[in-house]
Amino acid sequence: MHIGIDARLPTYQMGGISQYVLNLLSALAEGRVAHDGIEYTVFQSRKEARSYRPAHPDFRQAALWTPCHHRWERWLLGLELLRHDLDVMHSPDFIPPAFGARHRLITVHDLNFLYYPQYLTAESRRYYVGQIEWAVRVADHIMADSEHTRLDLIRRLDVPPGKVTTVYLAAGPIYERPVAPEAVESTLRRYDLSPGFVLFVGTLEPRKNIPMLLRAFAALRQDGGLGVPLVLVGGKGWLYDDIFQTIEALGLQGVVRHLQGVPDADLACLYQAAGVLALPSHYEGFGLPLLEAMHCGCPVVASNRASLPEVVGEAGLLLDPDDVDAWVEGLATALLDRERREAMISAGYEQARRFTWEKTAAATRRLYRKVVCEGWSE
Repeated sequence: MHIGIDARLPTYQMGGISQYVLNLLSALAEGRVAHDGIEYTVFQSRKEARSYRPAHPDFRQAALWTPCHHRWERWLLGLELLRHDLDVMHSPDFIPPAFGARHRLITVHDLNFLYYPQYLTAESRRYYVGQIEWAVRVADHIMADSEHTRLDLIRRLDVPPGKVTTVYLAAGPIYERPVAPEAVESTLRRYDLSPGFVLFVGTLEPRKNIPMLLRAFAALRQDGGLGVPLVLVGGKGWLYDDIFQTIEALGLQGVVRHLQGVPDADLACLYQAAGVLALPSHYEGFGLPLLEAMHCGCPVVASNRASLPEVVGEAGLLLDPDDVDAWVEGLATALLDRERREAMISAGYEQARRFTWEKTAAATRRLYRKVVCEGWSE
């Protein structure tokens, strides 16, 4: 059985989907014996100097000319794939080729572009909204990151329930490893930070609801005497001007830090040092920063919307993303209530351990076999 995996996206942007691709590749290769009947081709951009192919004899690598998110991508990509004789082409960014493999498996991470089209650029709306209905129709099977996304696909796009399977993600291995106190101290010195800050991790874009977090943070500073900064870790996505305008309007220029390009090793140290991770998103298909934080002993306060309750479980505080007062109280609880904080940290460790890349890879491998061998008659 020959499986192709589209790994072009990490060349263009190293966001959540790219991390999914790279972690999945590693997990598929981890602990496998050679010649188990599955061979993989990792398809990368011809512009990529790095290799994402796992060091395993059943994995090989091929370069593609077709760029991600090109208007003719589905046809050009199909032409490039024809010579590879693929049983399954797995498209982790959900748009499959129009042809080029006997079967097509896609991963749909969320449908935020349907629920919140106002949060996208016009170009992104054209690309995603214009293709999702076609993609779920032509795919042989669909993987969803969460049960919420699975139900979204069934209810919003009339996908037959038997055609979509929930396969949860997991935090990267680096966040599961113990971090030496010396590494945390060194990282804090380099970023000129002290322990106990409020942390946000994610791309700066409208659906992340950062202006609300800024208002809650400002109120907590004013009414609760909070003296720590808010650290925003993530690249600038799109339509982010409102975030920086809100910082200025609230007079938070000196106490809100924006860090871009933070390596995973540094981010693990920041999670260890943070007082709380805040994720007030209106919509998330999964919410990897929550798992990363819980692995690192950082309590989490998150929105009660979409998939986030599935990830957090009973381990953190889940709040209405539009209720500023609730966020003021929730952040204060996580930062200042020692007993509640310790309980959240302990529960967070247990919750995070339920999600592993070993489980993700095993479920994905089962789907590769099933889509080829059994069909989807259930």
